[in-house]
Amino acid sequence: MLSAFLVSLLTSVGCANPPSTSAATQSEEAHVFPVTKTPEQWRAELTPEEYRILRDKGTERAFTGKYWDNHEQGVYHCAACGQIVFTSADKFESGTGWPSYTRPAEARAVVTESDTSYGMRRVEVMCGNCGGHLGHVFDDGPRPTGERWCINGNALEFAPATPATPAPVTP
Repeated sequence: MLSAFLVSLLTSVGCANPPSTSAATQSEEAHVFPVTKTPEQWRAELTPEEYRILRDKGTERAFTGKYWDNHEQGVYHCAACGQIVFTSADKFESGTGWPSYTRPAEARAVVTESDTSYGMRRVEVMCGNCGGHLGHVFDDGPRPTGERWCINGNALEFAPATPATPAPVTP
């Protein structure tokens, strides 16, 4: 009885529902990842921490991963396959201890799907190229999108902008 009340309460205030953003409309089932490798191949190419996050859908502790406090201009690549997934132009300080972005670099750079692990309803974010787990997207971000793409820093590699190759500017 109490649990039904809590679910009703959480649903009414929006805590138990996944974001109603476009991010929640994609599906891994309909997506074919161009880069596919065996677990053994991934283990040979990734550090143990990268493998735990990217392939086993793990997470790093807040304020411990790479890039949560990075303020340089540049682009963020998937640490598994090298695809550009986010840019510094869309990075913001969320106060959560993970790198946070208002949107991916391109819509096709990521794939999302419902995640009900740990008794929560969230939207998982994966690399659109290799399917590596990057983090989650929430609907409590700033303008212009209202989205907070909360990403594991250890799932990323950063490439700073240079005068010859400035970071992309998102309109």
